[in-house]
Amino acid sequence: MKGVKNTYRDLDKPLLFITIGLFIFGLFNIVTASSNEAVERYGVSIYYYFIKQLSILVVGLIASLILFKMNTKSYKPIFTLAFLIIGSILVYLLLYGSFSRGAKNWISVLGFSFQPSEFAKPIIIVCLSLIFDSFYKTFRNRNKKHYNLIGLVLFVGLMLPAIIFLQKDLGTMFIMVCIFFIMFFASPILKIEKAKTVGLLTVLGVIAILIMQVVTGHVLSSAQLSRFNFFSPCSNYETGGYQICNGFIAINNGGLLGSGIGNSKQKYSYIPEPHTDMVFSIIAEEQGFIKGSIILIFMFYVVYRILKISANASTIRGRYICLGVASYIFMHMLVNLGGLLAIMPLTGVPLPFLSYGGSFTLSLIVSLAIVQRVNIETRREKIKL
Repeated sequence: MKGVKNTYRDLDKPLLFITIGLFIFGLFNIVTASSNEAVERYGVSIYYYFIKQLSILVVGLIASLILFKMNTKSYKPIFTLAFLIIGSILVYLLLYGSFSRGAKNWISVLGFSFQPSEFAKPIIIVCLSLIFDSFYKTFRNRNKKHYNLIGLVLFVGLMLPAIIFLQKDLGTMFIMVCIFFIMFFASPILKIEKAKTVGLLTVLGVIAILIMQVVTGHVLSSAQLSRFNFFSPCSNYETGGYQICNGFIAINNGGLLGSGIGNSKQKYSYIPEPHTDMVFSIIAEEQGFIKGSIILIFMFYVVYRILKISANASTIRGRYICLGVASYIFMHMLVNLGGLLAIMPLTGVPLPFLSYGGSFTLSLIVSLAIVQRVNIETRREKIKL
C-alpha cells in the first residue's frame, strides 16, 4: 500500500488528470460518433466501438501500472527485443501481407487485429533515447569519429519507417520520420556531423526516388497521389474532396455552441467511419467551436507538460524519451487536424485521445506511462539529493 502511495505521489498530477479526462471524453464521444456506423453498416450494438475502446483502455491501465514500477534502466533488453519483433512483423507484412485501405499495415493473431506500425513509434523513441543515453559522452567527444554510432542511430530511427513507406502507409511513415528528425536534431551528436548526415540522407533519398521511378514507374501510388489534391475540397467533391468537404460542413453546422450531443447530421453516411481520423469534425459539429477549442487547448497542454518533464529529467534517456513522446503526440495532432482543415493531405492518422483505434490508443497509453515513470525517477532523484 505504501508503494502505491509513493508511486502516486511521484506522478505528474496535471498530466495524469488531463490525460484521464481526455481519454474519458474520447471514449464517450465514440458512442455518438460511431452510432450510425455500428448499427447501419455493421449491424451491431450502438455501444460496440465503446466497449472495444473501453477494453483497450483497461489493458492500457494494467500496462501503465506495470510500467510505473519498471526502472528505465531495465528498458534496453526489453525494447531491443521489441524492436526486432516489430521489425520482423513489418517485413512479413511487406512480403506476404494483403492490402487494407490501400496499405499492408494490419495483421491478425488469434482473432485480434492490430497495426504493428503504431507500436513501432514508442519503441523507436525509447531505443533512440537509450542510444543517446549510453553514448552521450562519446557523441560529445570532438576528437573521435562517430560514423558507426550515427549509422546505428539511422538504422534504429529510419529502418522501420522505410519499411512502412513500402507498405504504402504514407501518414504513419511521415510521422515516424518527423519524430526521428526532432530527436536527431536535439541529440548529443555534434552539429557538423548532423549537417553531414542530413546531406548524406538527402543524396540517398534522391537516389532511392530515382531507382523507384525507374523500376516501378512511380514513387507514390495513384491512391496516395490523390490525397495531395486537398486544396478547395468542395470544388473537387467527387475527385478526392468528398471526405474533407463533409468535414467542413460538419464544423460549419456546429457553429460556436454545437448542435447538441447525438445531433450530428454528417455522421449519417456522409463521413466514412467518423469515429476514427475524422472524429474531431463530429466533436465540432455536436459540441461547437468553443468546446472543441477547449479540448485542443488541453491536448496542447499535455504536450507542454511532457516537454516540461523532459527539461527537468534526471537522466539523458528520460529527457529524450519525453521529447520523443511529446513529438509523437504533437505530430499526430498536426497531421490529423491539418488533413481535416485541408492544409495538408488527409492520411488517415488518428487524433490522440479522441479517435477510436486499439493499436494507437494502447501505444499512446504506454508512451504516457513511460513519461510518468521518467517523472517518478526525477522526483526520487531530487529527494535523494
